[in-house]
Amino acid sequence: MSLIYYRLTSFFNKISDEFHKSFLFTTIFSILSYLENQWVNSYFKSLYPGENFLSFIKKNEILKNHIFNPLIVLVVFAAFLVLSIKHVSTSLAYTLVIAFVFFFIGCVILPRFFLNDDEKIIRFDKKDIYSIGFCLILVSIVFFFISIASVGGIPLLKPSIRYLLKPAFTMPVFLIIPGTCILASVYLKDFEDNIITRSQTRFRFLILLAIDVVFLLGLGYRTPLLAALLLLIIIGYFGNIIGMWEVVLGALIGVCAIIGIGYIRSIGELTVSSAIDPFYTLKNRADFTLHVLNLLDFLGGNFGATHGQILASSIPGSELGPRMMVGKLIAWRSEVTVTPTLIGQMVADYGKVGVGFEMCLLGFILGIGFKIIQKTKDYFYIGLYSLILTYSILGVETGLLDIQVLVYFAIAIFIYGVIILKSIFEKYY
Repeated sequence: MSLIYYRLTSFFNKISDEFHKSFLFTTIFSILSYLENQWVNSYFKSLYPGENFLSFIKKNEILKNHIFNPLIVLVVFAAFLVLSIKHVSTSLAYTLVIAFVFFFIGCVILPRFFLNDDEKIIRFDKKDIYSIGFCLILVSIVFFFISIASVGGIPLLKPSIRYLLKPAFTMPVFLIIPGTCILASVYLKDFEDNIITRSQTRFRFLILLAIDVVFLLGLGYRTPLLAALLLLIIIGYFGNIIGMWEVVLGALIGVCAIIGIGYIRSIGELTVSSAIDPFYTLKNRADFTLHVLNLLDFLGGNFGATHGQILASSIPGSELGPRMMVGKLIAWRSEVTVTPTLIGQMVADYGKVGVGFEMCLLGFILGIGFKIIQKTKDYFYIGLYSLILTYSILGVETGLLDIQVLVYFAIAIFIYGVIILKSIFEKYY
């Protein structure tokens, strides 16, 4: 395993080093370095509110210490249910109770039995991690231009061509999100080691966000853009890069982005008129998604109807994608994509039993990740936890169905599993 890691990181390091030596990137980094110096020494930066701005927010113990506890997933899920006015069936109510209870068991109770001693957590070389993140962003930018060339325009400016985008070209674009996660966590490490200042770190976070906005918003996707914003907020929160009031402000900006982009897209696609309340699109989407969940719960029953087919359809090359399969299940329309909420796939595939098991597993992954960063404060584990927590929160509506997201969770499971097994063997052998 170490040989595979060495070969991969050597490959990524070589690519990263070659690009950094090129004239193009030397010029880009020189410009960014100049802008960074101007930012750090700018008079206008002193006008920006400081740490004690809206100090009453900072004094709130829940916001200060627990806002990005894994249980935030349940809070967001509950808020999503409240947002909708659709009736929840009795069967779905039982399913939701099972989901909430087993997630709580997984993230709060089970992690108490693991990693209780001062184990030596696996550490990763900063240069290796940086090279991986840098290469992921390079790949995403290349595929962005391939995607817009394949449809003959920028989807944000011409919403109708968004549906012509090919998943084979757009999926690699989303690698910009883990790339952003990795680079942000490396900058956090540089800040911790006093290589760069807090102001420099904040500037680099802003640059990463600006890059994400350009390439993700250009394709007209709001969920990945929201993922990038939320990801940087969580990393900044754990690394003391952003203030508590900025966390709250960032969350409000994220909600406004969901409403705004959805409203603009709906007008462009002529599904609503400009006279409609912008909040209508958000409430209507919540209503529809909960209606879908009601239907999936009815189909799934106690032991499921599709028995893993929805999850398996996430694999590239499948005839139908997971959300298209949901559309076919509930309406026999395979040409549309339907978001099934966090537990939609679980209940359709494996019923209430599957919901209990999968929610417990999800809670355990997040719970262990949270426990590790509490113990180590390590930059890599902050980034990894932030990545999977971000997609868990967004998955409340969309579900955890994209292959790249499942790969992120598989990587987290593997790394956390190795750490747990290592601690067990060191303790008893």
